[in-house]
Amino acid sequence: MIWGCIPIASNSNNRELDINEQIRDKEIRLIGANGQQMGIMSPRDALRMAAEQDLDLVKIAPQAKPPVCKILDYGKYRFEMQKKEKEAKKNQKVVELKEIRLSLNIDTNDFNTKVNQAVKFLAQGHKVKVSIRFRGREMAHTSLGLDVEKRFAEALEGKAVVDKQPKLEGRSMMMFLSPAPNK
Repeated sequence: MIWGCIPIASNSNNRELDINEQIRDKEIRLIGANGQQMGIMSPRDALRMAAEQDLDLVKIAPQAKPPVCKILDYGKYRFEMQKKEKEAKKNQKVVELKEIRLSLNIDTNDFNTKVNQAVKFLAQGHKVKVSIRFRGREMAHTSLGLDVEKRFAEALEGKAVVDKQPKLEGRSMMMFLSPAPNK
């Protein structure tokens, strides 16, 4: 049996669960150890019932009116929650954003090399940011940059989907691509 307030080590929700004497509400809704509704009562009575069963009183829904508390083994409950979080973290996939920089007057072989690199990134499941930086007088020819980025998107037809169309922001033109969904 644990007495006091113990923080749950979690990245997703850093919050503390009130247990036993930490529960200071006037009345609570109590759920028994095997899941049955025990009704609305004072925390003192609920704490006495938990102590009789050699278990803890844990506030599981503090935002409810009245707050919901449950009689359970807090150590076991915390272990199960950490196990669920670890499982959820294991199943999630981290998508990285890879950047490919093109120039306004890129040659054919350089262009093909950049396309092949983008294909590798997309095959790994990463998103790709294609950018062109305009220098000096190149700012007068932003339409040429738009043509280069559209040609890049056409070269990746079937392998990538354009998330965000080419857009000029300051001296850079950017376009975002993501892997095409498999059929």
